[in-house]
Amino acid sequence: MLYPMSPKVVELKRRLESFMDRHIYPNEERFYREAEELGPWKVYPVVEELKPLARKEGLWNLFLPESGHGAGLTNLEYAPLCEVMGRSHLAPEVFNCSAPDTGNMEVLERYGTEKDKERWLKPLLAGEIRSCFAMTEPAVASSDATNIESSIVRDGDHYVINGRKWYTTNATDPRCKICIFMGKTDPDNPDRHKQQSMILVPMETSGIEVKRALPVFGFYGVPDRASEVVFTNVRVPRENMLLGEGRGFEIAQGRLGPGRIHHCMRLIGLAERTLEKMCRRVRSRVAFGKPVSEQTVTQERIAEARLMIEQARLLTLNAAYAMDTVGNKVAKAEIAMIKVAVPNMACQIIDWAIQAHGGGGTSNDFGLTQAYATARLLRLADGPDEVHRNQIARFELKKYSNA
Repeated sequence: MLYPMSPKVVELKRRLESFMDRHIYPNEERFYREAEELGPWKVYPVVEELKPLARKEGLWNLFLPESGHGAGLTNLEYAPLCEVMGRSHLAPEVFNCSAPDTGNMEVLERYGTEKDKERWLKPLLAGEIRSCFAMTEPAVASSDATNIESSIVRDGDHYVINGRKWYTTNATDPRCKICIFMGKTDPDNPDRHKQQSMILVPMETSGIEVKRALPVFGFYGVPDRASEVVFTNVRVPRENMLLGEGRGFEIAQGRLGPGRIHHCMRLIGLAERTLEKMCRRVRSRVAFGKPVSEQTVTQERIAEARLMIEQARLLTLNAAYAMDTVGNKVAKAEIAMIKVAVPNMACQIIDWAIQAHGGGGTSNDFGLTQAYATARLLRLADGPDEVHRNQIARFELKKYSNA
């Protein structure tokens, strides 16, 4: 194995898989039922019941690489654990390792003041509250983040915030107490990457309206509590500014690198589980006088799926290793490559699994429609395929700039 697991990770993985078998998989049906019946504005009881069990077993905040609050794992060490959690939509939040809270906690850990950490990071680490990240906007092409139009204007000892955001994950959750908001503090700066800033906005502040939950392929709350939020003359203290005016993109790069790789790690787990479902299904179904598993087209798809998963995993482990050894900024190409390769891999495998399940694959009974919604969403979230492909091409062409 190119990237062998340390004894510590082997043991954590064993315990994590045991917890999944005992508590996660048996409760998935209940989780999806609660999500459908209660909707995205409510807390799902099954999640809150399982959190204390995960914390008691020491499977809590495993994602934090540079903090005394988590397991102290590197990105490479966290990868196989994140993959296990990615096998179920229920799992990440149960272990306090779900987006966008993980990214927001890392931002607070790196860039927050001691007061910020006490007020927001501490309860987030304890799983007592949730958070959201307001970046994407409906009125502009947010694939180019310099397009963001929301404003953050200094007014004495305060900043006044105005803007309309959407796909703001978690905003409908009643436990969502803090928002990291990205907007322009210096719209006339000739350097378009220094126009933006990030600021902490308590969700209880006057002027914030969570307009609606946004469905992802018809799902509300699973796989994502996507929301549309309007900020109208929202006033927050000057000290809520993170790192300083004009440093929003700097924070974003620090935040989105780990976020992107976590998404990819989870998707590999989701693809593995989807392949398992596909193999079991085709072995149990007979068509045209023989098991579907003996049909050549089925075998080709299973073989291709295994190849694609292994390739994606190695690419992701390579990105994790690069992030650990040379840093997120230098590892930009590796991160961009997995952000294109892994969601596309997952989409294809889930599509084949739906086909193998027949008409039932398009229902919600097998978890495949929810899985596809997740994978397809992640071809857009944290930057669409096209942006990352362009970035990869620029890195490649740069090698021949003097040729």
